[in-house]
Amino acid sequence: MPSTRAISAAVLLSTATLLSCSLTACTPAAQDGDQGGRGGRGGAATDGRDEGRFWKQSLDWKDCPAPSPVQGGGEAPDPLPDGTRWQCTTLRAPLDWKKPAGESIGIELIRARSSGDADDRIGSLLFNFGGPGESGVATLPGLAPDYEKLRSRYDLVSFDPRGVGNSRGVRCLDAGAADEDEVDDTPDDGGDENNALVEFNREMAAACKKNSGDILPHVGTTEAAQDMDLMRHVLGDDKLHYFGISYGTQLGGVYAHLFPKNVGRAVLDGVVDPTRNTMEEALGQAGGFQLAFDHFAAWCAEQGCTLGDDAEEIVDTTVELEADLDDTPLPTSDGSELDGDKLTGAITGALYRQEFWPALLVGLEAAATGNGDIMLDLAEELGQRGSGGDADGDGDADTAGNDNESNEDDAFRAITCDDSSDRYTVADVEAKMPEFIGKSLLFGPTLAWGTLACDGWPVPGEAEHPEVSAPGAPPILLVGNTGDPATPYEGAARMAEQLGKGVGFELTYKGEGHGAYDSGNACVQSAVNAYLLDGKLPKSGAVCEAEPLPEGK
Repeated sequence: MPSTRAISAAVLLSTATLLSCSLTACTPAAQDGDQGGRGGRGGAATDGRDEGRFWKQSLDWKDCPAPSPVQGGGEAPDPLPDGTRWQCTTLRAPLDWKKPAGESIGIELIRARSSGDADDRIGSLLFNFGGPGESGVATLPGLAPDYEKLRSRYDLVSFDPRGVGNSRGVRCLDAGAADEDEVDDTPDDGGDENNALVEFNREMAAACKKNSGDILPHVGTTEAAQDMDLMRHVLGDDKLHYFGISYGTQLGGVYAHLFPKNVGRAVLDGVVDPTRNTMEEALGQAGGFQLAFDHFAAWCAEQGCTLGDDAEEIVDTTVELEADLDDTPLPTSDGSELDGDKLTGAITGALYRQEFWPALLVGLEAAATGNGDIMLDLAEELGQRGSGGDADGDGDADTAGNDNESNEDDAFRAITCDDSSDRYTVADVEAKMPEFIGKSLLFGPTLAWGTLACDGWPVPGEAEHPEVSAPGAPPILLVGNTGDPATPYEGAARMAEQLGKGVGFELTYKGEGHGAYDSGNACVQSAVNAYLLDGKLPKSGAVCEAEPLPEGK
C-alpha cells in the first residue's frame, strides 16, 4: 500500500487544514568475505567485481537538487536543524546482474551525514519506505525528523530503486492516454465494466513494454537487493544496516536470503507476509482493512458521530453510502465528483494513520448529508484518488491516476508484476469474490479486482511469493502492529518463521495504522533505537501499547 506509502508531515498538515477549513536459478553476486550468494533470478555479479567496474567505484556526492518531476517534484531539501546538508549521488550498477559486463544503470542515492562523533559512527543506515515505487531520494528528507536519534551513529541513506524516480524510472501510458479514473475499479455489470478494466490493464502492460521495455525485466526485488549489497560495499560498510517499511520489509527479507552474512542491524516494520501469493495477500488485506475500519467505527461511536449509534451501524451506513455513490456520484464544489471508488480510497488512506481518523469522521458525516468535498479532498491529499487498497498484494496501497509526473504508480505495477508469477483472470476473481465479500463488503471487491493488474504483463514474474529464508543471518527485528490494515499483524510471525530460527525477532505494537515506528509511540521507538544504536534486542514477547486518541472530533 502507499509507501507504506510514507505519509509526510505535509500531508498531516493538509489533513489538519481539512478539519479546520472544511466543515466547512541464477547465483547472485558473491558476498564480501567470499560468502556465496543464495539463489535468485538476478544472476552473478562476480565478473563486474573482478573488473572493479562497479565494486571499486567512488561516489561523487553533491548538494541535492530539487526532486525531479519523475520523483514527484517539489523544492530542494532544506538543511537539517544542525546545518547538515543533504547530499545526492549516482551509483552505477549492472542493468542485468547476469551480464555485469553489459549496460549499466544509475541508482540515485541521498544521504545526511551522522551528527555524532566519528568514533561512535556505526556506518550507513539504508532506508526503503515501501511502495514499491516510492522515491527514497524524495521521501527521506521529509521524514528525517523521525529518525534524528538514529543519525547520532549512522549516516541516513536512501535511494530510488531501479525503475523508480531518477533510477531509470519506468514509464507506461503517455500523457493524455486513458486514465484509470475513467475505469470502474469494482465492475459489477458482468460485461462492459469488466471488459473495460481488463482492457485498461492490458493497455497499461503494452504501454510499459513500448516505453520501458528495456528495463522491465530488471526491476524486480531480487535485482534491487543486489543493488543494495553493492551500495553497502561502495559506502564502505562491512555489513548492511537497514530499516525497511512495508514493501521495504519484503526487500529486506530478500536481501537477507541472498546475503545472510552481510546483514548488520536490520529492522522490518509493517511486515509483509512472505508466504502468501497475490490473491491470498489481497484477501488478507480485505480482512485487515475491515478490522481497522471496525476499530475506527467503534471510536466514531464513542465520539457521538452522526453515522450511527454503534460500530455495526456506522459500518452499514458507510457500505450503503459507497453503493449509492457507485450508482450516483456526488457532485463537488470544484466541478468534480465523489464516487464509490474515491470514497473507498479516502477511507483506505485515512486508515494508514490514526491521526487521520478525525478528518475521516468529519468527511464521512459530510458525505452522508450530501457534501462530498471533504472526502474528495482527503482522497487527494492521501494519494488515494481512485481505488483503495493493495491491488497486487505487496503490502502497499495502489493509487489510480497521476496528478503530477511522478512514475510511482507505473513503478509499482512494474515491480510487483516482475516479482509475482501470478496472472489472474476475470473468472479467477469471480470465483474468489464470495470470500472477499465475506471478509469485507467495503474493501473486498476493490482488492479482488485489483489482482488483475498483471494481466498481459510482458515479463514473466519471478515466483508466487518471495524467498526470505536466511540461515546464518544475525537477528532481524520485526515490528508487527495488531491494527495494521495493509500488512496484517500475522505477517510478522510468518516472516520470522521463514527467516529461520534465531533470525526473526518479533516486537508487537498494539495500535492502529500502517507500521509502528512512525506512529510516534515512545515504546516502539525506544526498542528500535536500542537495537539499531546499541545492538540490544527487546525481551522475547515484548509488547508496546498505543496511546488513545484524544476525545472529541
